Amino acid sequence: MKKIALITGVTGQDGSYLAEFLLKKNYLVHGIKRKSSSFNTSRIDHLIDDPKLKSKFFLHYGDLTSTDSLFKIISQIKPDEIYNLGAQSHVGVSFENPVYTSEVTGIGSLRILEVIKSLNLKKKIKFYQATSSELFGEKKGKNIFNENSELNPKSPYGAAKLFAHHITKIYRESYNLYATSGMLFNHESPRRGETFVTRKITMFFAKKMKGSNEILRLGNIYAKRDWGHAKDYVEMQWKIMQQKKPDDYVIATGHTYTVKQFIEEVCKILKIKIKWVGKGLNERAYEVLGKKKRLLIKVDKRYFRPLDINYLKGDSSKAKKILNFKPRYNFKMLVKDMLLSDIDTIN
Repeated sequence: MKKIALITGVTGQDGSYLAEFLLKKNYLVHGIKRKSSSFNTSRIDHLIDDPKLKSKFFLHYGDLTSTDSLFKIISQIKPDEIYNLGAQSHVGVSFENPVYTSEVTGIGSLRILEVIKSLNLKKKIKFYQATSSELFGEKKGKNIFNENSELNPKSPYGAAKLFAHHITKIYRESYNLYATSGMLFNHESPRRGETFVTRKITMFFAKKMKGSNEILRLGNIYAKRDWGHAKDYVEMQWKIMQQKKPDDYVIATGHTYTVKQFIEEVCKILKIKIKWVGKGLNERAYEVLGKKKRLLIKVDKRYFRPLDINYLKGDSSKAKKILNFKPRYNFKMLVKDMLLSDIDTIN
């Protein structure tokens, strides 16, 4: 019998890569998508349109804010594995919509766990909760975090993920559910949403290569992040679910780069010479064109978060030992993949 997987957030970056990965593993894959007045399936259209996958890939309308819809879907398909990737996942937006973020990103996981518990099926449903490096916040000294680090989020998104992380552990220990959490640090790809800073940068430069004269406006360009590739990280989500005992794992590269370094890597690939001038809110980046220079990037206070974390780095020693975690993509490969994909897709 083929394994059956259910993915919430299947239309997102991770959901689309995970669906591809599981289909290659010969799973029957079911995905939940929200009803919307606009089409939001661009990341999985190639799966929907593939005639070979008609009997292997299925979509269901549902919502993490609706227990009834989750109960109906889960009781109908009786999955072997549930991957809860659905969330309002933008940290900045979570300050503007904290209640909705908490409902979807936090309470949504509890709704699924309650459905699993209430169904009491003979076969054990495995549950994976996608959590985040935003759980950790900051600590004195270098912010290098593992599974035993103190959790101290600095955003409504981080707080919602913290609830999801803890409630998953509580249900695992209280009701003997197979419930796990992947504490994933930042992971990007060509499928990252365009409002996220990495994709915002690669899209800006892709448009520039096609003749755009726009100016890129950014917030904290000195924020340091541990950036990996989503393809590497969804494989670890699956591996976490294949362990005999459910547990929590940090997935990270162990290397950090600033937003400014991300920009400089893009410029290096494109052979664009830039010069940074000014400090703080007055910092600018200019493209050097012989004796002339043209403004490319401005720091804009509108893009600063009310509370931000300047440095996040993960320690994946446990995942390396138990899951044999070996990222295929390094930072330079990730940036190049995103940039060339955006250049290729812009007409």
